[in-house]
Amino acid sequence: QPDTCFGVFNSSSSRDPAQSSITSPWFSTAFGLIGLCSNLFALCVLLSSSRKLSSQARSSFLVFLCGLVVTDFMGLLVTASVIIPYHFIKFAWATVDPGCHLCSFLGFSMVFFGQCPLLLGATMAGERFLGINRPFSRSTSVSKRRAWAIVGLVWGFSCLLGLLPVLGLGRYTLQYPGSWCFLTLLPDTGDIIFCLLFALLGICSVLLSFVFNTVSVVTLCRVYHSQESVQRRRDSEVEMMVQLVGIMVIATICWMPLLIFIVQTVLQQLPAQGQLQVLPVETQKLLLIYIRMVTWNQILDPWVYILFRRAVLQRIYPSLRRPSLRPRPSIVSLYP
Repeated sequence: QPDTCFGVFNSSSSRDPAQSSITSPWFSTAFGLIGLCSNLFALCVLLSSSRKLSSQARSSFLVFLCGLVVTDFMGLLVTASVIIPYHFIKFAWATVDPGCHLCSFLGFSMVFFGQCPLLLGATMAGERFLGINRPFSRSTSVSKRRAWAIVGLVWGFSCLLGLLPVLGLGRYTLQYPGSWCFLTLLPDTGDIIFCLLFALLGICSVLLSFVFNTVSVVTLCRVYHSQESVQRRRDSEVEMMVQLVGIMVIATICWMPLLIFIVQTVLQQLPAQGQLQVLPVETQKLLLIYIRMVTWNQILDPWVYILFRRAVLQRIYPSLRRPSLRPRPSIVSLYP
C-alpha cells in the first residue's frame, strides 16, 4: 500500500512471544516519566542559575542549554502522549487514524524532536569554538536575544525537515510493533532521499560537534599551561566545556547507531528498488532497538547540566574553588 502509512511492517510478526516484553506499557511509561521529571528539574535549575549570572558568555550558553532541555521535554511529552496510550489500549491504528494524520504528526515529531538536539549540540559547540579560538572575529559575545534567535532558527530548520514528507518527499509510516510512526526504510526514491537527508544531517552534526569541541578543549589546555594569558577564574570555562563534551558523548552513543543503521539499510536495499514492499522482520526489530537507544538521549541530556554544574564539579575537584596565589591563565575571549 504505497499510498498509505500502513503495510510497511508485517503485523503478524508483531505477535511473537517477545512482543509482550518489548511493548510493555510500564516500560514506556517509566521511561517517559523519568525523562519528563529529569528535564523539568534541569529546566528549574537552569532558570534559577540564569538569574544570578553576570557573564554574557555564560548567559548565552545557558540559553542554548535551556533550548535543548525544552526540546527534549516537549519531544518526550508529545511522543509519549500517543505511544503510551497505544500500549495500554491497543487500539487499531487503521480504524482510529484511517487518513494517517496522527501517524504523520507522530512521524514529524520524531524527526523534529530528534534532529533538534543534534543541531543544537553542533551550534553550541560552534559558538564556544568561536569564543575560544576566534576572539577577534566578533566584537561582542552572543547576547541572550541573539542566542534565542539562533535556537529559533534551529527549530525552524528542523520543522522544515520534518515537513518534507507532508510536502511529498518521503513518507511517514507505522513501524513495528504498531505503536509509532517514523520515516520509511524502503527502496523508494522519495524515501531514500529523505532517509539519507535525515541521517547524514545528523551524522554531520555529531561530527561537527566532535571537531569543534576537540579543538576547543585542546586550546583550553594549551592556554592553561601558558604564561601569556590574563588572570581570570577558569570555573565557567571548565564548566561549559565539560557540559558540552558530555552532551556530545551522549548524542554520539545514543544517535550514531540509528543514523548509521538508516544509511546502511537504505543503501543495501537500493538494488531492490520497486520490489521490496515490506520491511524484513529483523530490520523492524533493530529499528525499534535503536529508537529505544535514542530515547536515552532525551533522558540523559538534562543530567549533564544537573551533575556537571560548577557546584558539583567543585566538590569533585576542590581546587576550582580555591583562588590561586599565582595568576591563572584563561580565555579572555569568553569575557569580552
